Amino acid sequence: MAQMLIGGEWVGSRSGNSIEVLNPATGEPVDTAPRATAEDAREAIDAAHQAFGVWSEWTQAKRADVLRSAVGLIRLHQKELAVLLTKEQGKPLREAALEILRYAHTIEYYAGLGKNIRGGYIPQIDENKYGLIIKRPLGGVGAIVTRNFPVSLMGNKIGPALLAGNTMVIKPAETTPLADLRVVGLFLEAGLPKGALNVVTGQGSIVGEEIVTNPKVRKIGFTGSTEVGRRVMASAAQGIKRVTLELGGSDPMIVCNDADIDEAVKAAATGRFFNCGQACLAIKRLYLFDSIADDFIAKLVGRAKKLRVGNGMAEGTMIGPLHSANQRDEVESQVQDAIDRGARVLAGGERLRGGDYDRGYFYAPTLLADVPEDARVATEEVFGPALPIFRVKTLDEAIEKANDSIFGLGSSIWTNDLNRATRAAERIEAGYTWINSAQVIYDELPFGGFKQSGLGKEHGTEALDYYTETKSVVVATK
Repeated sequence: MAQMLIGGEWVGSRSGNSIEVLNPATGEPVDTAPRATAEDAREAIDAAHQAFGVWSEWTQAKRADVLRSAVGLIRLHQKELAVLLTKEQGKPLREAALEILRYAHTIEYYAGLGKNIRGGYIPQIDENKYGLIIKRPLGGVGAIVTRNFPVSLMGNKIGPALLAGNTMVIKPAETTPLADLRVVGLFLEAGLPKGALNVVTGQGSIVGEEIVTNPKVRKIGFTGSTEVGRRVMASAAQGIKRVTLELGGSDPMIVCNDADIDEAVKAAATGRFFNCGQACLAIKRLYLFDSIADDFIAKLVGRAKKLRVGNGMAEGTMIGPLHSANQRDEVESQVQDAIDRGARVLAGGERLRGGDYDRGYFYAPTLLADVPEDARVATEEVFGPALPIFRVKTLDEAIEKANDSIFGLGSSIWTNDLNRATRAAERIEAGYTWINSAQVIYDELPFGGFKQSGLGKEHGTEALDYYTETKSVVVATK
């Protein structure tokens, strides 16, 4: 059985209870993890609180050295970590390896900023006085991550939090704790002080709630659904805690009549079906100019039908299963709602059956046309491999429809017209816009949603602002 990390020690739950982690492709057990109690979570929070006095006094350069050492160990164990991630999450082994590399790159990026947390100096702020701006870490902070990219999403929080001098308590998703535990353990091997990183596994209603409400936790970094994000924000507000929320999305992709169709088709297929469509940042609504729609759809349907769905550990698998039976049921319900409202199925539209498919949570890559704009696939986040397609006549119409959503996470436009591209970049209500580019996140750029897709920024130097306090000091010289 896997164990939790509290105060630098590997431990079980006080209750003695455990969670069984299942392989979504087979339904078979992968391992078990402790089902922690609120007391376990409090112990981890106390450990982080105590370790803060040590870790926060280390120089930035010394903290960065630990991050670099951890990156080296992560790369050394990349294959082992990818296999573990595939077994517990379901994604193809190739995608799991990419996630481990993404995590390593994020930690390495923040290690590279080891001397870049700076304050300020204001001379002659008044007669015989000058001002200072001091940056200080917050203290013990909490991180709650979801199941679709459990390792890389955790890295988005660990990197800036640790570099800034904070200590952490992390709660992985109940169904994907194993790779997170293994990765965090490598930080101990890299020289991180005991208690600076703690991982507590268990239910969100118990462990997550304790982390969000405990007064010793100064900030919450959360990635998950908008619905749960609202509850996290409400609970954190009771203690006036800082929050960074990376929530749901329904990213629009606009393809104009002057676009490179073949490249846009590739981007649409990857952007919708990567990780079996289980990504907050993914193409979830496709808007095509009328004149190119038929050609584009024919090519996209051809690609969708060639995608090989199967066990993530099997050679040649391009799409794994959905992560849970409930998630597959939700996608089925959303697709059926569109069909009931008159949508046409161009590809997929059903779960895969027979043989090994019956053991896991498999669903065919799905494309839908003639979708009413009030259908659930258009108004809700679709966390699975289903994409509604809409026809538009002008860019203004496409932007208006793209913005007609409670979400505003990512977006993309394909056009060879600079004026069109600029107009879309300025007017689309989303935290990220790709122009003639696949949806790839870069650590160098800040990432965060508009509207109900979240608050605050991850990635970039901007993320450090959410893990530091800014203090003003006035010094009289006479």
